[in-house]
Amino acid sequence: MTTHSTPATAPPAVVLLHSSMSSKGQWSELIAQHGAGFRFIAVDLLGYGTSPFPADAAGAGGGFTLGHEVDAVNAAIAGRLAPDEPYHLVGHSYGGATALRLARQMRPRVLSLAVYEPVAFHLLEKDDAARVEIEAVVAGIHGAARGMDAARTFIDYWNRPGAFDALPEAQRRRFAAQIDKVKLDFEALLAEPATLADMAELDMPALVLSGLASPLSTRRVAERLAAALPNAAAVATRGGHMAPLTHAAIVNPLIASFLVGEEVDA
Repeated sequence: MTTHSTPATAPPAVVLLHSSMSSKGQWSELIAQHGAGFRFIAVDLLGYGTSPFPADAAGAGGGFTLGHEVDAVNAAIAGRLAPDEPYHLVGHSYGGATALRLARQMRPRVLSLAVYEPVAFHLLEKDDAARVEIEAVVAGIHGAARGMDAARTFIDYWNRPGAFDALPEAQRRRFAAQIDKVKLDFEALLAEPATLADMAELDMPALVLSGLASPLSTRRVAERLAAALPNAAAVATRGGHMAPLTHAAIVNPLIASFLVGEEVDA
């Protein structure tokens, strides 16, 4: 068995988790701009990038869960970190919700937590208008006759009406091919048992980012989460749910400043 050893002088490790229908490549600008001060470890979540589709987990009796996703993340980073080495944790959207689960499971090792609109819809009450809104989107995805139609529902919700059809055909086909994993993502998110009371136990420094032009569902989650975390700063930025990509020039400096312990303001 090979054991990884990290030099005492190595920069702090930062684990990066991307959104659904994306890959670790979404963090390339952050890594390029701030890699000198950190040891970034970007991970492909299951079914995205080079990570395999979770066929076994999806077919298990209990269905696919964020626990399956976290197990895969832990396996992916094990070879990049020394045993029990602490790290900072950054996540966007589905990666943000996964980061919340990971932070709970690995609390002693997580130095800080930065999330941009984690889609932790399980934190919303069943009758919350924001949850009703996203569950209608999920129903539309499941009810779509074709993968292309389901992908259109998904992409247009997070961006704007017509966004999917404006994409090149190759990209539309790639997104349509990923819709089965998106369905599993939503299954895991809505079935996650964690509550706001559980979030209150995450006492590490935290940053909760959200977009001023984002859908109600994720703005509401960010609001509830920021209030529940005992040591969190909440910042709203320009852009929408995909601002870590569309407004990286704004979002990345906020994340980098937070990681070095600076006070972060809008």
